[in-house]
Amino acid sequence: MVDAFDLEHHGDLEVGEGLVDLAVNVRTGTPPPWLIETITASLTDLAAYPRPGVAVNAVARRHGVSPDRVLLTAGAAEAFVLIARAFRPRHPVVVHPQFTEPEAALRSAGHLVDRVILRPEDGFVLDPAAVPRDADLVVIGNPTNPTSVLHPADSLRELARPDRILVVDEAFMDAVPGEPESLAGASIPGLVVVRSLTKTWGLAGLRVGYVLAAPGLIEQLSAVQPQWPVSTPALAAAIACSNERAVLEAAQAALDISRQRVHLLDKLAAVPGLSTYGVASAPFVLVHVPGAAELRESLRAQGFAVRRGDTFPGLGPDWLRIAVRPEDVTDGFVKVLADLLR
Repeated sequence: MVDAFDLEHHGDLEVGEGLVDLAVNVRTGTPPPWLIETITASLTDLAAYPRPGVAVNAVARRHGVSPDRVLLTAGAAEAFVLIARAFRPRHPVVVHPQFTEPEAALRSAGHLVDRVILRPEDGFVLDPAAVPRDADLVVIGNPTNPTSVLHPADSLRELARPDRILVVDEAFMDAVPGEPESLAGASIPGLVVVRSLTKTWGLAGLRVGYVLAAPGLIEQLSAVQPQWPVSTPALAAAIACSNERAVLEAAQAALDISRQRVHLLDKLAAVPGLSTYGVASAPFVLVHVPGAAELRESLRAQGFAVRRGDTFPGLGPDWLRIAVRPEDVTDGFVKVLADLLR
């Protein structure tokens, strides 16, 4: 059966020359100059094969875990491929709407994937009881892309089972002030936490992320990973983004994003015909508006790129995802949006 959703579609395909980018959830103004300088300095070492030890230790210190609980990856996307290759679940389940790459990776590896669909009328909030008890691999995002919902850590803990792999995609968790619902570093049987440096630090082109899990799970994932998967510049970025200075800068950025998101939601609330569901906690918001497909094209003609929602299982053609941006960008966008809807 051909799936109705294009799981390979991502927000970067929406962006075009001359468009204001509200489709990709990378923080504006990144990477910062100090990070560019660090990455540039690493280029003198390109003749040598990458050595991940220092970067692994830096990430481990960042999350208060031992180095044997860390696996560096070429972005979070590689982590999902490794998960699909390393584990042989009988009943994998992906909680949707969410980032489609985990399911795409599972399918590509030959797994038959079941879906749990969260509903807008419930605020896209997870009921742990909705996940089948016999599911032996469960994937969920927190906060979730594209719904922007932050699930309570206690709800995710309820999903843990001795015979289950629980994958929590925390690619956007560092954009949540204080990261109160993060499970990074938690000692939960079967837990695999996936993190990314792409969103906060503007490193989509460098490909750097990591997995946090029990040593035995890390060994299984490492066994199916190719040699030298993370480049020397990416390792330099992982070290730099894990130090105290970077953690403090990310924390301030999370506060800025939170303020900007409140401004965006306030502006959107005044636009007739547009609805939001749930409590947004990420650097983007999901909106429901009739005729979203046509509206998206009209916005492109006016210079703004937003993310279509109909490629996410559980959503349809009347959904759009909008990235949080500084207030002046939001004001210009919402004025055009309101004029088009009017």
